[in-house]
Amino acid sequence: MQQSLIELLPKIVSEGKNEVKKILERAASENKMLLQTNEYVLPSKEKSGFFRGEVRKFSEKEWFNRLIYGDNLFAMQALLNGDKATGLPPLRGGIDLIYIDPPFDSKADYRTKIKLPNAELEKKPTVVEQFAYSDTWAEGTVSYLKMLYPRLAIMRELLSDRGSIYVHIDWHVGHYAKVILDEIFGKENFINEIIWYYRRWNIAGTTFARNHDTLFLYGKNKGHHIFNQLYIPKSEKSSAQGKAWKSIIGEDGTRRSVQTDEPTKGVPMPDTWEISMINPVGKERVDYATQKPEALLERIIKASSNENFIIADFFGGSGTTASVAEKLGRRWITSDIGKPSNMIIRKRLIDSNVKPFLYHSIGDYQKESFEKSDISKISELAKIVLKLYGAKIFEKKETPANVGYKDKNLVIADSPNKITNANTIKRALEYKQSFLGGWNKVIILGWNFSPDISYQKLNKNEIELLVIPPDLLDLLKKKNHKDLENVRFSSLQYLTIKTPIISDSEQAEMEKLTIELENYVLLSPDILPLDDANKAKVKSIVEKNPLDLIEYWSIDPDYDSITFRSLWQDYRENKYEGRDGLRVVHNATLIVPRKQDKRKICVKAVDVFGFESACSVEV
Repeated sequence: MQQSLIELLPKIVSEGKNEVKKILERAASENKMLLQTNEYVLPSKEKSGFFRGEVRKFSEKEWFNRLIYGDNLFAMQALLNGDKATGLPPLRGGIDLIYIDPPFDSKADYRTKIKLPNAELEKKPTVVEQFAYSDTWAEGTVSYLKMLYPRLAIMRELLSDRGSIYVHIDWHVGHYAKVILDEIFGKENFINEIIWYYRRWNIAGTTFARNHDTLFLYGKNKGHHIFNQLYIPKSEKSSAQGKAWKSIIGEDGTRRSVQTDEPTKGVPMPDTWEISMINPVGKERVDYATQKPEALLERIIKASSNENFIIADFFGGSGTTASVAEKLGRRWITSDIGKPSNMIIRKRLIDSNVKPFLYHSIGDYQKESFEKSDISKISELAKIVLKLYGAKIFEKKETPANVGYKDKNLVIADSPNKITNANTIKRALEYKQSFLGGWNKVIILGWNFSPDISYQKLNKNEIELLVIPPDLLDLLKKKNHKDLENVRFSSLQYLTIKTPIISDSEQAEMEKLTIELENYVLLSPDILPLDDANKAKVKSIVEKNPLDLIEYWSIDPDYDSITFRSLWQDYRENKYEGRDGLRVVHNATLIVPRKQDKRKICVKAVDVFGFESACSVEV
């Protein structure tokens, strides 16, 4: 007989506690989780092709709000450790308010529609997103609670003593989530069950219409948590007459209420909130399926934080929490595992003209997946990768385990712990010449590629770069390896730009820098998360107008080879001066401080599928 959820809860809690223990032990060790800084974003968007302004230098002494791409469990581990490179202190006990809106509908369809100038595509979730979601619901509610437990426990570690957490949930798993929350935060620290009621058109059926979600509010230490009383404003007519009431104790010790001469602030906010869904054509809508209204987050943030407090949302979605926190003068951190989500959040924040922020990813994402797999050694994984590519393994013991051959080509499988960069290519070419000799070319199979690789200068007859499928480690975890028969290694996408032009400006201390996109080469369309009909559409775009696939691109006019600073950016849906919003502009002119020596320029682009590429040149 199948066990009920009640019977399985002790096992869920036990496994969750063991996982949390390992995470905290690792946080105290040398093998810490790290963040990788993708961009220092200065929210200056394209306006008629010009940027004028001071080029702000990145400073580790400032606080920077942060957008993190990746699994939130990894992101939170990195926050526990802090980030010396960008001046982030360890945040254990450092976050004052957490709001999360985890996915709670196991039947949700996370396909994304992409409207291009001459085509409309329907994109499936990326492989990383698919595995994350399928893992969440593999065993239904049991898997969901297993996913939730360690994340909530780490959130408690991150909360300050005055902190609170709001967990946004609905009827699918709300009652079970409440039991888990009581276990982690303590039933005594439960503050409120809040009902968010929203009006929507209801059709008669066999049940009462479901018109509400639930938010569970807990304090890290109830009684010490920040709570700012909110009021429901009275109508103008009644508030003009309304007087505040106060409670007093009579001579006989009885308590009674008396009216004062002070005007009332309104009725204290109850635990049922009537806030409308977002209007389909509303200004704040960003075309994200589960987007929450700003009014909801404004109420939460005002009630449970003060200015300059740190707010976090680890299921970032459309970025509502970060956007509202910025408007209310709070500091914020948000993360999401979905590439579409991160692109939407980035654009939304730039449109809101927020303060400069950092865009991170998990520094060792593939490394984390490897360490969670059943494969014990990097060398063992390298042999698996080589065999899947069709390469043969050298029989000589002195040959490195990550080197094989296919036909007359030398094949090298790079490590998930490394980023394949220009030095990797240099060493591979040297190895091609020195090892046994007679090879036509060397093929590098890599997990992560650095933007310092100059694709235009690569001799395609000597070297080839291929991407190892990002879902390979997840596929290897499965007992049924049938999916491995269809593993495809793809070419690497890359961007090219025309030679930048530097000219004099009206100001002697400034100069004009004109940059124009030349071409975008997409990675193999066959491996994109699309059906055959949509793949055919993409191939047509690649042949005719490949730059139409650019979602956004940005420029660092003085790249230091360490931190990319997005000084200027343009993106689809930037409708400045009547643009259609389906294409990015292809050139930009920036007015920047004059340099006497060489200027290193880096241009970064992200396509509509979330794949990133960069091109750097010296002028």
